[in-house]
Amino acid sequence: MSPRPARAGDVVVFLGPSLAAEEARRLGPCRVLPPARAGDVLAVLPERPLAIALVDGLFDTAPSPWHRELLLALDAGVAVFGGSSMGALRAAELEPLGVVGVGRIFRWVRDGVVSDDGEVALLHGDAEHGFRPLTLPLVNVRAAAEDARAEGLLSAREARALLAAGTAIPYAERTWPRVLAAARFDEAARARLRAFLPRAPDPKAEDARACVAAALEFAAARRRGAPPPPPPGGPTPSHVRRARLRHARTILPGGAALPSAEVLAALARRKDAGRLAAEGLRRTLLASLARSAGLRPAPGEGEAALAAWLRRLGVRAARRDSFLAACGLDDGAARILGEDLALEAAVLADAHRFAPDGPAFEEGLALGARLTGAWIEEASRLAQRAGVRSWSPGIQPAAAKPPTSWASSTSSTKRAKSRARRPRPSGWRAR
Repeated sequence: MSPRPARAGDVVVFLGPSLAAEEARRLGPCRVLPPARAGDVLAVLPERPLAIALVDGLFDTAPSPWHRELLLALDAGVAVFGGSSMGALRAAELEPLGVVGVGRIFRWVRDGVVSDDGEVALLHGDAEHGFRPLTLPLVNVRAAAEDARAEGLLSAREARALLAAGTAIPYAERTWPRVLAAARFDEAARARLRAFLPRAPDPKAEDARACVAAALEFAAARRRGAPPPPPPGGPTPSHVRRARLRHARTILPGGAALPSAEVLAALARRKDAGRLAAEGLRRTLLASLARSAGLRPAPGEGEAALAAWLRRLGVRAARRDSFLAACGLDDGAARILGEDLALEAAVLADAHRFAPDGPAFEEGLALGARLTGAWIEEASRLAQRAGVRSWSPGIQPAAAKPPTSWASSTSSTKRAKSRARRPRPSGWRAR
């Protein structure tokens, strides 16, 4: 089978002052987004990229990307590469769980050479000005000191003095002229360093290129049939599930995208919001109770339950991913939905054994029928077949007009049935 064509959305790059967006795009097809803030990684997962290159992220003016959202990306089958700046920090912290670190700065952080997150910090311009760097990150001073010493331009003591001078200046004020002026070494060393600086390394730019290239290489391998990264495993806490709901984007056919938080707010204003929530809570609560009791779906059961749900809705296999994206679901969230459905079915099938002295199938059937009016409907049919003409006081055959006290219940049942009979959008239906 030939590899599928590359698309820009296969690789999402969060990039700012470390490297120009045009340079990242020259490395290969990718979608370049501004420096990441909390929730930005979750927002792109329903679009199903193959890899994410996290280079730059905000940390002072907005909350930084959460560790958990990078793990949710892995859980959705999206590889995560980090390097250069915020990406190097997150990759060093999450490397044991599957995030791939790239570059010199990542290795410094991982190995403890750099222990202060502020070493990658700098001031930069806004998007209109291409996130142009305005100050000097300390990692660039560290790289210059190392390389100048390696070339014999600085002694070990002078290299330490250069790094100490840079460390003493706040990131928002640090520039090469200020660092050179503050460095405690003689003018000869200062002159050698000034001559070296035009060719001094820019480790943030170098690592950003390497990070994007690694993500592009992985995406190419995935298009050729390579497997996705393994999920990190472990349960997803409730606050992370709610964050995923708020920040994920809903991608409609045709490409329209909107925050899932807006969809949730609109749903909460519907007249049937309480009914929808109650139905969903019953299902998720059953699945949660099953997990707390130690139950897990057998291999393939979750995917089978998800596929059965999609078939009931008439969703064609070719439209699976686009339908799930229109529900605001990435592949990780869809897998959890399938597992929930499988666990719910398992609990209901063995309800009499799930709880001490648990309810039998017949008890559930009776309760459901009584709550919906189906009990009286079936009793009336049976009575009519048997030719029963007289009923106990207050009860009438189903063909007769129901008592006034039942009217609101019956009419709401009819409205619910009418809603259930409404046709689904034709774009999803099987043909």
